[in-house]
Amino acid sequence: MKNAVATLKKGEGRTIKAGGMWIYDNEIAAVDGDFQPGDLVDVQDFDGYFMGKGFINPYSKISVRMMTRKKDQEIDRDFLEMRVKNAWEYRKKTVDTSSCRIIFGEADWLPGLVIDKFSDVLVVQSLALGIDRFKEGIIHLLEGCLAKDQIQIRGVYERSDVKVRRQEGMELYKGFIGAEFDTKVEIKENGVRYFVDVKEGQKTGYFLDQKYNRKAIQAISKGAKVLDCFTHTGSFALNAGLAGAESVLGVDASQLAVAQAQENAALNGMSEIVRFQCADVFELLPELERKGERFDVVILDPPAFTKSRNSIKNAVKGYREINLRAMKLVRDGGYLATCSCSHFMDYELFTKTVRQAAANAHKRLRQVEYRTQAPDHPILWAAEESYYLKFYIFQVCEER
Repeated sequence: MKNAVATLKKGEGRTIKAGGMWIYDNEIAAVDGDFQPGDLVDVQDFDGYFMGKGFINPYSKISVRMMTRKKDQEIDRDFLEMRVKNAWEYRKKTVDTSSCRIIFGEADWLPGLVIDKFSDVLVVQSLALGIDRFKEGIIHLLEGCLAKDQIQIRGVYERSDVKVRRQEGMELYKGFIGAEFDTKVEIKENGVRYFVDVKEGQKTGYFLDQKYNRKAIQAISKGAKVLDCFTHTGSFALNAGLAGAESVLGVDASQLAVAQAQENAALNGMSEIVRFQCADVFELLPELERKGERFDVVILDPPAFTKSRNSIKNAVKGYREINLRAMKLVRDGGYLATCSCSHFMDYELFTKTVRQAAANAHKRLRQVEYRTQAPDHPILWAAEESYYLKFYIFQVCEER
């Protein structure tokens, strides 16, 4: 059956013309032919020039998510197998694959789909209506691809319980795909062992994108007194402990996260050195400052303070405040690791905000390094949403 055809307005489609993957609802002049939400459509420019194929969803602001630019390409089993194989081969070249993100949506040309591998378990997140139809087939293809490398997957769990699905006209869902299994999975990353709760943990259970940023912390943590803010399940804190920190305090507002972090500390035999506290970081940092506490290393790994452009001003205030407070807690010559995981808080704005915090705190910053997300979360140029993690390490100095 012939696909319906979506025609762009004159002068629109700048994102996909630059290499991006999305077409917004206000960029489409007309859709000719019959289609159901989630169906594949052909996309053409206002003058009839063919631009590719993607799946359409009139319920979403992102009306079309592109699957291919090739006119003669069928979106069939062979096509999906090629996409999956390419994604896995890329990970084998660029990251430790014992636990990694194998499919990263648009950046792997499978828009709206995320698949994480934790040891021998896969966790799937489907965020778009069109890709949802291909989901189980893609999982089956991936299992086959991994089996060729003697990797047997013992279970698959779906974590499509995110609000963005409602913007696609989809229900939130979480549950097993296939047979049930123990959803508490042990992984090892940078020499640190963790229990990952793929059923109840945040997002897909564990944040793989900070893998090599955590490792970078090890170099500055030996013999140090460390404060890890927004610790979640203790990953930065435990990397500091592994590196030989004198003491580590991890802080998170979630009692569940703190309990998991404590369990991870015990798993690594670090309970005496790495301790955790349930507290609001915004309240705790000023309190520590008043008590005269100082640290050799302070780590800030907050959740995204903004998930839309509308709330960016309040997010800037939040980032500026925690960075100012953190800098005041760093001993002269100590180190600050700070990051933002919101793609709306772009590199320029985040850098400007940290600079303002330093000026307000009367501190001088010497940049040690700037990093982004791990390579298994590749940044696809022209797809701005794929570049979201900004990570700095600074030496913090008193004004001379």
